[in-house]
Amino acid sequence: MSDKLRRIFPFFFMACAAGLTLSNLAVAQPAKPLKLIVPFPAGGTADVLPRLLAEKMRAQFPAGVLVENKVGAGGNIGADFVFKSDPDGSILLASPPGPVAINHHLYKKLSFDPTRWQPVTVMATVPNVLAVSPKVPAKNLAELIAYLKANPGKVSYASQGNGSTSHLTASMFMQLTGTEMIHVPYKGTAPALVDLMAGTVDIFFDNLSSSMQFHQTGKIRIFAVADDQRSKALPQIPTFSEQKLTGMQAVTFFSIMAPPGTPIAAMTNIYKSVSEALSNSDIKQKFLEQGAEPRGWSPEQTAKFVRDESEKWQAVIKNTNVSLD
Repeated sequence: MSDKLRRIFPFFFMACAAGLTLSNLAVAQPAKPLKLIVPFPAGGTADVLPRLLAEKMRAQFPAGVLVENKVGAGGNIGADFVFKSDPDGSILLASPPGPVAINHHLYKKLSFDPTRWQPVTVMATVPNVLAVSPKVPAKNLAELIAYLKANPGKVSYASQGNGSTSHLTASMFMQLTGTEMIHVPYKGTAPALVDLMAGTVDIFFDNLSSSMQFHQTGKIRIFAVADDQRSKALPQIPTFSEQKLTGMQAVTFFSIMAPPGTPIAAMTNIYKSVSEALSNSDIKQKFLEQGAEPRGWSPEQTAKFVRDESEKWQAVIKNTNVSLD
């Protein structure tokens, strides 16, 4: 080897080694940002919670964490997009129950199979509440039930849309109490709340996150919480079971789901990142301010919970003949 080559070779070797190291680092770091697809409009709880979470998760995903809204068809459009995405852990569904546990019981045909979602975690749960217009003469749950029985088919209830959790919760309530109300479906929570405050509709089984502020300002009244214990965000409001109406369990959960075929390692990594973010005291407080109880359940816990919820709502749908087709 010539003297010139001897002088050049060490530098060449070092350059190659550095290039190999950089290449390995490039492989180790995610090449794509993590995308959380929310299948409902911006501004609601389903949108707010993933955005709060994304802020804390970005440090662990150098390529970024993005939240995108793909709305329509009761959440089915966004869900279909994620379901058919590459199962590499870069695109996930951040969704309330509809496209995860309910819609396949409502629609005769879907373009995706909700039973094949690979559960990552449940970010939070929010109890549904019985919210009543100030124009309704009843002052508590017992008086309301008596009023409904005295006026069958005359009292109206709002929902976020046909087949939504608010619709199904109202159906459950009527089944348990033997009452009959008129269904007025809206396109989302906001317009339903506007009409509830105006007295255009009488009752709304909303999630606590949306209704809480209007209850606190006296614009609506919350009579009961549909959970097994009182909400930390509104501890003065009793549960249905405390008021002798058992079986009224209806929580809205906010899950993260991966497309079929996503590697377990990728799901585990995201679950750990979410769980770590939810352990942050700042995030906990912000979730509670939304009326949401932080969860961060494991994929196994999430799978069982979603399965149980799906079976519960399937029974409600069957017993009350709710259908969208």
